[in-house]
Amino acid sequence: MPGYLTANDRPGIHADSWYAATAGPLSDHPRLCGDIQAEVCVIGGGYAGLSTALHLAELGTDVVLLEANRIGWGASGRNGGQLGIGQRKGPEEYEPKVGKAKAREIWHLGNRANQLVRDLIRAHQIECELVENGYLEAAIKPSHAREYRDYPDIMATEYGHESLRFVAREEMAEMLGTDVYHGGLFDSLGAHLHPLKYALGLGRAATARGVRIFEQSRVTSVTPGRVETEQGVVQANHIVLAMNGYIDGLVPRAAQRTISINNFVAATEPLGEERARSLIRDNPSVCDSKFVLNYYRLTPDHRLLWGGGESYGRRFPSDIPALVRRTMLEIFPQLSDVGFSHAWGGTLAITAPRIPVFREWDRIWSISGWSGSGIHMATMGGKITADAINGDRTAWEMMSSLPVPPFPGGSWFRAPLVAAAMTWYGIRDRL
Repeated sequence: MPGYLTANDRPGIHADSWYAATAGPLSDHPRLCGDIQAEVCVIGGGYAGLSTALHLAELGTDVVLLEANRIGWGASGRNGGQLGIGQRKGPEEYEPKVGKAKAREIWHLGNRANQLVRDLIRAHQIECELVENGYLEAAIKPSHAREYRDYPDIMATEYGHESLRFVAREEMAEMLGTDVYHGGLFDSLGAHLHPLKYALGLGRAATARGVRIFEQSRVTSVTPGRVETEQGVVQANHIVLAMNGYIDGLVPRAAQRTISINNFVAATEPLGEERARSLIRDNPSVCDSKFVLNYYRLTPDHRLLWGGGESYGRRFPSDIPALVRRTMLEIFPQLSDVGFSHAWGGTLAITAPRIPVFREWDRIWSISGWSGSGIHMATMGGKITADAINGDRTAWEMMSSLPVPPFPGGSWFRAPLVAAAMTWYGIRDRL
């Protein structure tokens, strides 16, 4: 059975996405051929791997990065482009297990991750269409809106997070071109960007600082101190696993606490500025409160970029545009006359509590499970890993101590069990 790396895409070729079509010059690094040595070998050319490599190089470390396809080929070049805030789940979700003080630290690390992305974009002059207009979470049910009403005060008082405000139903209808939402939360720290351009910019910054990047160099074996590809070998004192949803059973120990799922995105034809702003007046990024959520934003050329729908097997559905269109028209039926220029799928990794996984053994460092918060948290994960390899384990110890249990069912049955559970939650969204 083909893995996620090969089930839906041509090796070495970016998905046929609006991002790939508008990214400009794409990366072009050689294949690894022969045996080489490095202090650190990073596997994976997405945000986590690139950030690890870049931060290590800035600390003076000799780094090799291996990518099975192209820089930004995976979820880092296909996602919704939303720069999030904090962790994927609010601190009240994990506070009972770690205590208030630690929950507050973990949440603010996620906020620093948001700032880290902005800092990297500016420091390395990455042209990635950053729009700093906030983030709007939309309540799909009245009960969700009731939960939202006091949430900004709780976050400000108990966790020092003061950028949130509640949005009443009437204002939601003014901000968005729909009346289906019952309220919302607006966070001024949110932003959106062109995710593939951001990944390519990290790659250029890493190369400029001496990182040796090899593309189309799929790893076939990982053992302590040694990484083998189809045509070469890297001997390294440290190995960083940064493959997220595309690990494909390469290192089973690294995948016990994550499950891979597919998500889908489409870009409409250009709508014109007036029609686009009638959908999202102030141009924030938007996400709703469904378990299988919808997320959307505008592009600089006035398209609606819509993410919606999931699948839990390796294969993408045969008609991605139809799947995404159905979710879009539930919110914006006025777009029934609008076509898509591009529609694509990608694979991400989630954990049960939606907290990322940081684990280390035999100088093999594994970071994954970004659960939809990859732009900022995978970028921060790379910095945390680089700092830990360099001797500062403070943030690493905090994140690696978080309770992220393995998925039940073992390697054979956990995917069907998770698929059944996710399907149930998707049904509950419609009740």
